[in-house]
Amino acid sequence: MASGVEPAGSLLIRQARLVQLTDPAPDHPVDVLVTDGVVTEIAPALDSVAGVDEIDLGGRWVTPGLWDQHVHLGQWVLTSGRLDLAGTPDVESAVRLVRDRFTATDGAPVLAWGHRPATWPQPPTVAALDEVSDTVPIVLIAGDGHHGWLNSAALGLLGLPPRTGVVAEGEWFDNYARLEALGLSGDISPASYQRTMEHLAGLGIVGLVDLEFGERPHSWGERVAAGADLLRIRGGVYPDGLEEFIAAGLSTGSPLPGCSPRQVFGVLKLISDGSLNTGTAWCCAPYPSGAGTGGEINYGAANFTEAQMDALVSRAADHGIEVATHAIGDAAVAQALDVHERWGAAGSIEHAQLIRVEDIDRLARLGLRASVQPAHLLDDRDPSERIWPDRVQRCFMFATMLDAGVDVVLGSDAPVSPLDPWLSIAAAVHRSADERPPWHPEQALTVRQALAASVDRQGTVHVGMPADLIALPDDPLGPAPDSTDPADSALAGPRLRGSRPDLTLIDGRVAHTAL
Repeated sequence: MASGVEPAGSLLIRQARLVQLTDPAPDHPVDVLVTDGVVTEIAPALDSVAGVDEIDLGGRWVTPGLWDQHVHLGQWVLTSGRLDLAGTPDVESAVRLVRDRFTATDGAPVLAWGHRPATWPQPPTVAALDEVSDTVPIVLIAGDGHHGWLNSAALGLLGLPPRTGVVAEGEWFDNYARLEALGLSGDISPASYQRTMEHLAGLGIVGLVDLEFGERPHSWGERVAAGADLLRIRGGVYPDGLEEFIAAGLSTGSPLPGCSPRQVFGVLKLISDGSLNTGTAWCCAPYPSGAGTGGEINYGAANFTEAQMDALVSRAADHGIEVATHAIGDAAVAQALDVHERWGAAGSIEHAQLIRVEDIDRLARLGLRASVQPAHLLDDRDPSERIWPDRVQRCFMFATMLDAGVDVVLGSDAPVSPLDPWLSIAAAVHRSADERPPWHPEQALTVRQALAASVDRQGTVHVGMPADLIALPDDPLGPAPDSTDPADSALAGPRLRGSRPDLTLIDGRVAHTAL
């Protein structure tokens, strides 16, 4: 174990009610013994253990801790210092907020997040931001993370050629990681990471799959050495860093250099297509709206050729590295499944936002995870109806995936959606966040299914599992745990969104308490 890292803990928990997620749970309170970070005994009444602290939960409800299976943690750490443009309805509204921030900060550079121009009357332009300033950098990051809206000063600072519109997809991803070096990022110190993780533990989060850009083998070790080691982390790498991770001898599940077993290497992340809002999600049929092309025929776009995908996926598979493939359009999903199958690559399809029914069966047969972000459907409901009106019935097909035997796991893609697992769970169940009825309620999950998809496949609390646990004041399953009736989901949604634990344990140690 790395020097300075706290060891796993031991604890005796009394009067816990176990939530039945998969296997049956006792119908009465039990005691749970944790030894060196592992649940070692569950019984109605356990004897005290010398040297082991005890916590009496007084009948609170206990489940495995929550995981977010898709996070860009560095970007989430930075959100508190960024101007929020979520919900702006047009260019003029966004520019007005940018001008207000620019004035309030005496002309400091502006970094913002959250605009979604797919439904705007007019597209973003460089000229619109230059009206605020053409000499001080302004960088506005789209709510889906797939483009940057920059003024001329920011384009020049990044060495990008002049243009009229946004910097999108591969060109944007290549330049995003450079913002920090140019002083256009914010505070991503280990202390900021730790503060963020403490807040997340207060939500019941015990682990994250961190798919941040620009990570290197030593990145998490440096944070851990500085005290940022609260949560379990599975880190990712993008193609530009793959060889460095291979040279370091890392495969999926290997502890990252300088870290404890709580921070491990996870996956190679591939972004195989674009996004709905930019009209670049790669589809089998043309976009009826012509989105992203000014009305011309548009299928979206693949970010890699199949040969490039083959080279990357086979290289990862040969070194025991799982592959997490971003695929939003149905053509991207189909290509990803072809390549994963050809090379026997384990891992996940990230998003799977639009998928052919026949590919759901392939997803199940290949044993790949469907890593989905239910809160995206809240943001993409209206754009989907406008951009993909002929295929919305194949968007966010959570229930069909589960029924087919797909391993569905939930995440946020934060900061694209808020890093709040209760929001994801509620969205999967209710499929609405406003007064409108659920969007395609036939694809809703039950509360039990959504919660089970949020605990890293741990199921009901059991002997032998990691002691990553949360205790809630009320039964999170509620009165209708197995219902998909819209009337029941409408009641469950607000209740779930407001859920918060009174206790969070990670590796047998108290990470948060409100007891």
